[in-house]
Amino acid sequence: MRRADRLFQIIQILRGAREPVTARQIADELEISVRTIYRDVAELIAQRLPICGEAGIGYVFRQGYDMPPLMLTPDEIEVAVLGAQWVAARGDPGLVRGARDLIAKINAVVPEHLCPVILESAVMAPDISELALDELDMARVRKWIRAQGKIRIWYRDRDDEDSRHVIWPIGVAYFESVRLIVAWCEMRQDFRHFRTDRVLTADFLEDTFPTPTKTLRAAWKKQEKKHNAGKSPPVRLRP
Repeated sequence: MRRADRLFQIIQILRGAREPVTARQIADELEISVRTIYRDVAELIAQRLPICGEAGIGYVFRQGYDMPPLMLTPDEIEVAVLGAQWVAARGDPGLVRGARDLIAKINAVVPEHLCPVILESAVMAPDISELALDELDMARVRKWIRAQGKIRIWYRDRDDEDSRHVIWPIGVAYFESVRLIVAWCEMRQDFRHFRTDRVLTADFLEDTFPTPTKTLRAAWKKQEKKHNAGKSPPVRLRP
């Protein structure tokens, strides 16, 4: 590993840590000696990077420091390209545009020697033709999720039964051929998954739901975990 790459990796490790990281932990992750870590950290501190700590105790990266954008490794570039390709093949029109714009922006700013990693990427997400089509404005759905807005939908289930629901959307799950809206359903008083291609109409209401989206997502994840374990009692929320 080049020294510049090693220094960058040390910074990334410290930036992502929530508690002090010892030189031994960094050395084990990078598969180098502890003595090299001590020397590299000293060099970073000499360059006035906000690293606090000392040998034997651990190091932390003070908040508020930002690094120049897009100092990416080849692996990180391929991760971005693969993710963008997957979204471009399976996302709604807004996300498809965003995915393509992301690849173009990365290609415009990375060093010239890294451009082949994008243009001749070794990773790929093959296009699919069986993606279920829908008429739902997914960009607006995502906007309503961020705003904690309620949505009234007419929904047709697998048995061709129609029903109306007022939902509190908390996320969109993108699968290989379908998309699901994860939401709290006021009628069912429980979490439900609605396939977007089965939503007949949607009214985006001005009403907002009172429970923070973060709280709802945590409750949904907990219920999904119990469901996968074989038991999933309903979650009760205050109106």
